[in-house]
Amino acid sequence: MDTHDALLSIAIDLTASLAAGDRYARLLTAVRRALPCDAAAVLRLVGDELVPLAVHGLAPEVLGRHFPRREHPRLEVVVASAAPVHFPADSPLPDPFDGLLLADPGARTAVHACLGLPLLEEEHVVGVLTADALQPGAFDGLEERALRLLGALAGAAVAVAERISATERASERHRRVARDLQRDAAVHGSQILGTSAAMERVRREIDLVAPSDFSVLITGETGVGKELVARAIHAASRRREEALIYVNCAALPEAIAESELFGHVRGAFTGANVDRAGKFEVADRGTLFLDEVGELPPALQPKLLRALQQGEIQRVGADRRLLVDVRVIAATNRELPAEVAAGRFRADLYHRLAMYPLHVPPLRERREDIALLAGHFLDLYRRRLGLGPVRLTEGARGALATASWPGNVRELDHLLGRAVLRASAAAHGDGAILLDALQLQLPDDATPRAEAGQAVLAPGATRTLAAAVDDFKRQCIRQAVAQHAGNWAAAARALGLQRSNLHHQAQRLGLLPAASRRGEVAASLQKR
Repeated sequence: MDTHDALLSIAIDLTASLAAGDRYARLLTAVRRALPCDAAAVLRLVGDELVPLAVHGLAPEVLGRHFPRREHPRLEVVVASAAPVHFPADSPLPDPFDGLLLADPGARTAVHACLGLPLLEEEHVVGVLTADALQPGAFDGLEERALRLLGALAGAAVAVAERISATERASERHRRVARDLQRDAAVHGSQILGTSAAMERVRREIDLVAPSDFSVLITGETGVGKELVARAIHAASRRREEALIYVNCAALPEAIAESELFGHVRGAFTGANVDRAGKFEVADRGTLFLDEVGELPPALQPKLLRALQQGEIQRVGADRRLLVDVRVIAATNRELPAEVAAGRFRADLYHRLAMYPLHVPPLRERREDIALLAGHFLDLYRRRLGLGPVRLTEGARGALATASWPGNVRELDHLLGRAVLRASAAAHGDGAILLDALQLQLPDDATPRAEAGQAVLAPGATRTLAAAVDDFKRQCIRQAVAQHAGNWAAAARALGLQRSNLHHQAQRLGLLPAASRRGEVAASLQKR
């Protein structure tokens, strides 16, 4: 008997990187070296049952069985004991493995030496180790101290193996969830709806640039679907099996923006208690989507440029650089050339990001897609709310077609979601969405058709009020632009508008001819 070597082997295996099955097999090998047995088994306690993890010298079907404690009194005695248990040859308690020993198949009385060890972890029983021998008295003379140590080490081995298995199962689950989410985004989240010539152009450009590793700068107004285009590019790229990592640059506090993108080492700053990988490292071999890239802090722009040009990043507080293989797709609703001219955005970074520029048109420039998009959103919200068929009335359909849509597709999405919710509680209950349920602001030159039971104001009254509103809007825009010395971006922020929307409003109100340059218009506005 080589008890000390067996115990040492178990102790060494506790720190080894082993799969659960290998760990249990090595544990049984060590047990057989320590104990003169013909059969041995390691069982884990799960609730009120003992589940075999590994066996030696027993019929293979043992691994497929569970052993309830109440049905197997010997196992119950071992579980209830804090010390090794020797069962005498004349014990009246039935042996759970009678007739299952390979050394004497079919025999029910041949097992004369039986030993049970409770497997302990921090004084809690986690399982049972059993040993059986055909030779009576095979376990006589074994040191109880050595047996206790064997039980403790075997218990620790089982606990470690179970933790590793649980971690592996959780990791596999998370990996599958992430893969499924990515597949779902590729199948559903990258669907670009629309049959207009403008959207066909966008699709052609996606098909052209996706297989390359070019950096792509997606431009367009708020709500046009820039993220959707980015996902479509990634889904059609050679990196589609890897991660698409999203970063909202506008939501990055300047104090931690560098850490978020490039990571940090422990102690780099207050609160940096552990090393942490940044978004570039996480996106290695995949795609990094930088949304609202025009909001990136100026101090971070040269480091982003280096990452784009050389594939090198450096964690905050680190003294060495890391190489990453990342494709960058950026998006913005800002006019970056104007930001470059104003000194707020690096010209070299802009040109690097805009290796392939891709513009997504606003909804008002592809009105023929509105009906298709409306049908998609109506069906989406109908299913979410558990409703039957939902339809638009003719007036509601006309209102959608003539609206100005400053919020673009996102505005259409949210508006129809609210409309479906209201229609679900409406008295008519036929699934129709009336014009009032849309609560849609129409252009001044659009007169909606009246639904049954609805009144529409006389055209003269509507135009008079609209003219007054337009005069007020002109006055507000003139004052805001004048107060900010012709800076349209600052004026838009003061008015609570996106700059592109302010330009659209100014053009509609006759304040901003499409062909005019910003400086000329600002000067003319100040003279009015």
